[in-house]
Amino acid sequence: MIPVTEFRQFSEQQPALRVLKPWWDVFTDYLSVVMLMIGVFGCTLQVMQDKIICLPQRTMSPNQTVPLPNRTEAELEESSLMPHLAALPKEMTGLKTDLDLQQYSFINQMCYEKALHWYAKYFPYLVLIHTLIFMVCSNFWFKFPGSSSKIEHFISILGKCFDSPWTTRALSEVSGENPEEKDHKKLSASRCSISVAPEEVNLEKTQSLRSIPEKIVVDKPTASALDKKEGEQAKALFEKVKKFRLHVEEGDILYIMYVRQTVVKVFKFLLILAYNSILVSEVQITVKCNVDIQDMTGYKHFSCNHTMAHLFSKLSYCYLCFVAVYGLTSLYTSYWLFYRSLKEYSFEYVRQETGIDDIPDVKNDFAFMLHMIDQYDPLYSKRFAVFLSEVSENKLKQLNLNHEWTAEKLRQRLVTNAHNRLELQLFMLSGLPDTIFEVTELQSLKLEIIYNVTMPASVSKLEDLQELSLYQCCLKLHTTATSFLKENLKVLRVKFDDSRELPNWLYGLRSLEELYLTGSLSSDVSKNVILESLRELKCLKALSLKSNLAKIPQSIVDVSSHLLRLYIYNDGTKLVMLNNLKKMINLTELELVRCDLERIPHAIFSLSNLQQLDLKENNLRSIEEIVSFQHLRKLTCLKLWFNSIMYIPEHIKKLGSLERLYFSHNKIEILPSHLFLCNKLRYLDLSNNDIRFIPPEIGVLQSLLYFSVNCNKIENLPDELFFCKKLKTLKLGKNALSLLSPKVSYLALLTHLELKGNHFEVLPAELGSCRVLKRSGLMVEDTLFETLPSEVRAQMKTE
Repeated sequence: MIPVTEFRQFSEQQPALRVLKPWWDVFTDYLSVVMLMIGVFGCTLQVMQDKIICLPQRTMSPNQTVPLPNRTEAELEESSLMPHLAALPKEMTGLKTDLDLQQYSFINQMCYEKALHWYAKYFPYLVLIHTLIFMVCSNFWFKFPGSSSKIEHFISILGKCFDSPWTTRALSEVSGENPEEKDHKKLSASRCSISVAPEEVNLEKTQSLRSIPEKIVVDKPTASALDKKEGEQAKALFEKVKKFRLHVEEGDILYIMYVRQTVVKVFKFLLILAYNSILVSEVQITVKCNVDIQDMTGYKHFSCNHTMAHLFSKLSYCYLCFVAVYGLTSLYTSYWLFYRSLKEYSFEYVRQETGIDDIPDVKNDFAFMLHMIDQYDPLYSKRFAVFLSEVSENKLKQLNLNHEWTAEKLRQRLVTNAHNRLELQLFMLSGLPDTIFEVTELQSLKLEIIYNVTMPASVSKLEDLQELSLYQCCLKLHTTATSFLKENLKVLRVKFDDSRELPNWLYGLRSLEELYLTGSLSSDVSKNVILESLRELKCLKALSLKSNLAKIPQSIVDVSSHLLRLYIYNDGTKLVMLNNLKKMINLTELELVRCDLERIPHAIFSLSNLQQLDLKENNLRSIEEIVSFQHLRKLTCLKLWFNSIMYIPEHIKKLGSLERLYFSHNKIEILPSHLFLCNKLRYLDLSNNDIRFIPPEIGVLQSLLYFSVNCNKIENLPDELFFCKKLKTLKLGKNALSLLSPKVSYLALLTHLELKGNHFEVLPAELGSCRVLKRSGLMVEDTLFETLPSEVRAQMKTE
């Protein structure tokens, strides 16, 4: 006999999968077990007991008499004695058939095969087969390759989410919101519920969610926060849930498989009920058997008894009852599948009960599995919903950040930046650690590639914070934080990819003095600058735009009355419209870099207060307009480097106020003597040109401190150069010089001398008179340095 436990593999699944078995699946599984037992019991009886017992049946005509056999003499004597023996007790005897045991077995077998109805013969086997099909249909989606992997993955994630310590902690963190905000949310929710249309009420409301009226709110924990390991595990869970949701929401194979197996069960139920109801009457106790075996047995007609007919008849009726209950349950399942929208799942009730407002609704197979879980226990979906919430994820990231970035660790990363401020730089973090606000000495905060950052109200603790740099960051401000930055922030640097990433709060920083924007401010098609009015920036003095501007933005004019420094760094886009520059009469510094300028813009000549002008990396070839600079009485620094200037016009002599002049990286071949009439020059850079000769008039520049002619074609130096006794830096590298005049000793203040890349064979010993010049400041080949007297070398090596 086969034990029933051998069939458990058809119906029993992993314990974890029970969460996806609603009550009807569990109920039908038990019904299948009972029906399986009926089938196994019937099959066992079929094997172990006689199936049918048959006896021959005599047939004769009414006029026919039974022939008497010829009697012997002994039989005659016995018959004569019969009256005398009648008074004695008689032994009961039946109708003799003259058949042996083998003939009876043969007759039983033939009548079983020929006369017994097929339903009566195969009833237990049919029950067994139908039941196994029911079991397979009930659990096929757990075994089908296309669906089983998703189910196993989902169950694995679900169990981890349910048991994660973060689930309870997250609900606690979210529930600890401002009471006023909470009341406001409740009020708005009640108003929305009143205005909902009747059709929208049918949005998925799972009965299981309504069945738990209590609100899952846990008291805010004290110091027993999550440890680092638990935080990392929860973080990994968030990533798994995101990827799983993207994968599962793409299709509906789970829903389709479950619908198909339910339809098969309903069809099977109808089939079984139909033919069993008709054929159950064919199970009879007495069976008439007519088989042509008279030549073997002497009989043709038999009367048979189906030994298990009575039992099979009862079992069949019992089986039909179970099938009817099974079928009705399957019909209810079909109603549930087709009447309700199982491809959409709303967390509305979870959002209301937990206070987590950003839990998204899901669809397709993800929604279907959540509906199935709700039939098992709605608490699973509530706890699972925590890992769909961005608010919850941000809380977790914040907690992990606070564990990783302690206040002591942040203090160790403090450096002093170029503006002499204590700066903290954070790069590619998942958020902003709360511990930053414990570093109260912080003056400059630099955030790079940190997305979706919210500056909380606790930023007001950083009373010394004056500078904020945002590189590829999307920073949102709390109301209190906005007020604090409006009053305290002095410098703001923002680097972005799209102008829409510019924070709106920057336009209200009324104490801001310096604003640096890097990114595209205009589209490639329209070239319209997308920059809102800067009217509120009353204290703005410096504005830097690294972008692709084709014209000066109109919004800059709003701050023209107090703007002192304007820096425009283009990406090579031609800057055409410069008329707005005329309105910036208070500008003292102007930089127009890589703007593809071919001439010096005339609008610049109206800037009477201009002190420094930089036209680096443009396309300037002629600078005849330089004569107009004579009206800029305050101009002290002119940078025309990295252009294509061929010559310096004589009008340069009219720029008598110039102190710093940059002509490096051009194509200048001849230095006009008029250049050296700018006798206030202290810094002159002529490197990377094609200059062959330095006029002796250079000696006029008695205020010259820095002179560079690196990378030219100069063969000789005029002695008048060494009359510039205030020179501290002299760069003569990569020329064609072969002799350095002993008059170099006149340069007593020289601290940096570059001679590399020339044709010198020996250095003059008079270099020893340059007492301030050390070996680190003398840029020359080692072999050439060895030509100096030993005492001079020792003097230079002494720091």
